[in-house]
Amino acid sequence: MEKIGTVQVYTGDGKGKTTAAVGQAIRALGHGHRVLLVQFLKGRPSGEVKILGEMKNVTVERFGSSKFVCGKPTPEDTELAKKGFERAREAVLSGDYELVILDEINLLIDYNMIDVGQVVDLIKKRPKGVELILTGRNAHPRIVDAADLVSEIRAVKHYYKEGVEARPGVEY
Repeated sequence: MEKIGTVQVYTGDGKGKTTAAVGQAIRALGHGHRVLLVQFLKGRPSGEVKILGEMKNVTVERFGSSKFVCGKPTPEDTELAKKGFERAREAVLSGDYELVILDEINLLIDYNMIDVGQVVDLIKKRPKGVELILTGRNAHPRIVDAADLVSEIRAVKHYYKEGVEARPGVEY
């Protein structure tokens, strides 16, 4: 069968974008594919990173400070984002992975930490068999146009509004 790599985007204000991408990673691993998960803006330990780190054929690389960036990134956050994007670009173009997940890349663009043109260029230049998943709120229209699949996860109701804080094993 011919290798076909598509671009999937999981965006929106609802919970579950990273979870959907990790589900795709598990599916790919089940077929013996090599997976790279690059997480931006997230530095706190999470359940998905812990379990994926115990599996073979998967590499997890994180480029975030100790807390999730909301709204105004620091110069350190921006430097980590640029370093992470360069690493992700090298990995995608190498063809060493059948699936590459760029978790929260849409927020890097939205926060002007990296230029949307760089990401669109990467999408266009990726090797034919590389599946690419981009997550994060506020997907730029150019990313949406370049993608083969876009799923918008919409918040209809969320318990955060009732004061429930992020919990290990559920939100991270």
